[in-house]
Amino acid sequence: MAFQTVLTCLVSGFCATLCAAAPVSQLGVFAQPSVSVHNGHTTTLPCWLSPSQSAEGLEVRWYREGQYDSPVMLYRGKKFESASQSASYVGRVSFGPKDAASTGLVAGDVSLMLINATLKDAGDYICYVTSERGYDSGSVKLTVTETGTTPLMSPVWKEDNTVNVSCESEGWYPKPSVHWSDRQQVLTPKSLTYSTDSSGLVSVHSWLLVSKGSEVSCSVSLSGEETKEARMRLENRPLPVSGSSSSSGWVAFALLLIGSLVVVGLLLYFLHFKKRGKKAKEEVDGGRKQGSDEENQKLLPKEVIKPTDLSTAMTHYENVTLDQRGNEYLTIKDLKLRDDVKQKFPDGENVTCLTAIKGTPGFSSGQHYWEVSLVNPYTGLKQSWWLGATSASDIPQEVDFTPTPSNGYWFLSSRADHFQFNTEPNVVLPVHSRPEIVGVYLNYDSGELSFYDVKKNSLIGSLTTTFTGEVFPLFNPGKNDQTPMEILHKSVQGQSDNAENGDPPISAGENDTAPGGSTHDGTGSV
Repeated sequence: MAFQTVLTCLVSGFCATLCAAAPVSQLGVFAQPSVSVHNGHTTTLPCWLSPSQSAEGLEVRWYREGQYDSPVMLYRGKKFESASQSASYVGRVSFGPKDAASTGLVAGDVSLMLINATLKDAGDYICYVTSERGYDSGSVKLTVTETGTTPLMSPVWKEDNTVNVSCESEGWYPKPSVHWSDRQQVLTPKSLTYSTDSSGLVSVHSWLLVSKGSEVSCSVSLSGEETKEARMRLENRPLPVSGSSSSSGWVAFALLLIGSLVVVGLLLYFLHFKKRGKKAKEEVDGGRKQGSDEENQKLLPKEVIKPTDLSTAMTHYENVTLDQRGNEYLTIKDLKLRDDVKQKFPDGENVTCLTAIKGTPGFSSGQHYWEVSLVNPYTGLKQSWWLGATSASDIPQEVDFTPTPSNGYWFLSSRADHFQFNTEPNVVLPVHSRPEIVGVYLNYDSGELSFYDVKKNSLIGSLTTTFTGEVFPLFNPGKNDQTPMEILHKSVQGQSDNAENGDPPISAGENDTAPGGSTHDGTGSV
């Protein structure tokens, strides 16, 4: 008995010595295995302690796999440390709640919130938590997605009356799936190839052979994301057009896009001109512009929806303002001081999203109308601009970004010799006279977006689409155009508000200031 007592004491002492020498983790770190986010959006990578305990006094290190010494975020000594932080995450990370019920660090929620996720952010992230009593970690796999363009389908007729139909789409990440069908029957393509551009976005090209009379659809999608689909009905083989290749004849005859059945509705384009405008168009000499207009007319629907008249649109007047500040390519002009800040512009002559800015408020239903002045007594009529609407949460600051209805942009643009809708394909409108004030009418529920020459009480053009989510006014003053774009407010319907309040005006371009500034009061100029 005495021997057993001595042995027990020896074993107990040995275990106590081992426990003192080797730290035992008393932390339990748990993380959600995977998270998916759309490119450019904000997301949270969930990580928490269990059992729940305060993490305010602990060290929390988030890092990419294999990059412990260059953390995404480091919290230590009740503060954030940035000395060793990876440069690509500076200003983009913080703690964020893992769910609506979370109370943050006090309850052990150490989740990482990542702002403006990019394709380069995709990969594995380690959540590593250390205390005086031990340490533990969890891992989260982040997937960043990008939805590409609506598929473009093209047919090539064969001698045996079969048709080689191709389908292509670009701008996806990661690699999308492609599905073919003829009504309810699933089809197997003859070819399916992928390519990746310099930015990492994926393009897909596929084709198959079908018989005459088929109604073929091609859909491209990511798992859990929206599907982009196009459909084509193949009737009798078209006759070749004299003086041109046979392919150009059947493309104009056979290609009929019915659009996306899931998210993006069929874009209907139409033009509305006064008799004077129509007559001027018919008299265009040489057939160059006439041929271009005829080509555009083939893209228009047979049934044209009558647009809302200007007097009705103006009953829904909205005093919109500007949504953001700090765009390095835009000059903010104070209404009282008329200060100018010289800007630097990227190379290139084309107007891009670099000089675009959103308006506020956003709309998710109803009818809304706003006006913009495009004239200045010192610099004349503005030549270069965009006006319209966007559902994008953030406007990409990239020179090569192409805003289309597929990625949430609908607008009318002005160039030296024509107006143009950014539809897919583009629709060109000839310029008979330039408007001093443009009215923009948005009917969210019916999907109408119309543009008016307010001074002449006439319609410039209109398009219809399907809006989803919140839609915001869109302005773009372009570059190297001295005339500012001024957003007009109304205190009473039909009467301009000259009070100097609201947003400061905004303009773009080098040396874009008129002597003495603009004389037309409004909420802001772009």
